[in-house]
Amino acid sequence: MSDKFLINYTNSLVDLLTQGNFSVFLTTYQAGKLILLTAKNNQINQLPVTFKKPMGVAIQGSKLAIASIDEIQIFSREEQDRVRKKPELTEFDCIYLHRATYHTSPMDLHDLEFGEGLIWGVNTMFSCLSIHDVTYSFRPKWKPPFISELLPEDRCHLNGMAMVNNLPKYVTALSQDNTKQGWRKNKLKTGILMEVPSGEIILKGLSMPHSPRIYKDEIYVLESGCGHLIKVNINDKSSELIYNFDCFIRGMSFHNNIALIGKSKIRESSKDFDDLDVKENSKHAGLIFFDMDKKEIIGEINYESDVEEIFDVQILENTINPVVITSQIERMNDIITLPGSAFWKNEEDTNKN
Repeated sequence: MSDKFLINYTNSLVDLLTQGNFSVFLTTYQAGKLILLTAKNNQINQLPVTFKKPMGVAIQGSKLAIASIDEIQIFSREEQDRVRKKPELTEFDCIYLHRATYHTSPMDLHDLEFGEGLIWGVNTMFSCLSIHDVTYSFRPKWKPPFISELLPEDRCHLNGMAMVNNLPKYVTALSQDNTKQGWRKNKLKTGILMEVPSGEIILKGLSMPHSPRIYKDEIYVLESGCGHLIKVNINDKSSELIYNFDCFIRGMSFHNNIALIGKSKIRESSKDFDDLDVKENSKHAGLIFFDMDKKEIIGEINYESDVEEIFDVQILENTINPVVITSQIERMNDIITLPGSAFWKNEEDTNKN
């Protein structure tokens, strides 16, 4: 790597990634990159891939989707030996090729998930959950009960989504406001966790909640404004503090008993985050590895340059060296794939599985 995206990290994380046989996907909309983190040659390696302000990442089976400023790009995982024949691809054990783009226009999609044959997005600009296909920019499917109409006004800053049985089950928002950008007034105390589809408020008074995630059939939420990881008791509408990271955290995924949690740097010039209590300790963006059983941090990756904000964190299991090939890469146009076969342009030989 060059000096761009320079990192320092806990050395033991190399063994953790290697022995766990997984890789990590990070999105940083500020730097305009999807970053693939892997363990190779006894060190943490990075492969930055350029997107326009990438946010949510969804992985399901062989499919990958990435939301950016005005589109959702969809990729398919290719494992044919024929695709990897080219010298520039032989080192990778997982190759995602670009397959489709949904042009959404700017709507500030946040969390993104695959459902049953479709893609769900947290449509922050229109304060709703939406699905996406080739017909419209989006199809609204659910909105909080307090939102009176769908307008591009980012009223409550709906941002996070947890799925159960391929359907949205829990969402987070920074407020219950029904006016344009109303969430900005008192964002440190007005956050909520809601159930879908009822819209019932399970928790309120949260500090900028993000990234609701289900782990061992329990719901966990990050309170970005105060740096807390909390566990939610749905039945009595209460929460338990699991750990105070005392920095701005957002983006979470789980591998066995390890939570991988993104953290962001708060810039001195930031107007949105200037009043956060965690500002003083939010000096680096990066990734926290947290043991859920022992309730302790076991390692960190910290960016020393270029990356200031992390939005999403996703884990790719059983893969140690993936690559994402976008439509902007010229060589992408030379690959033709079909079930059981892959072809390279201007080459006669094929390899059928």
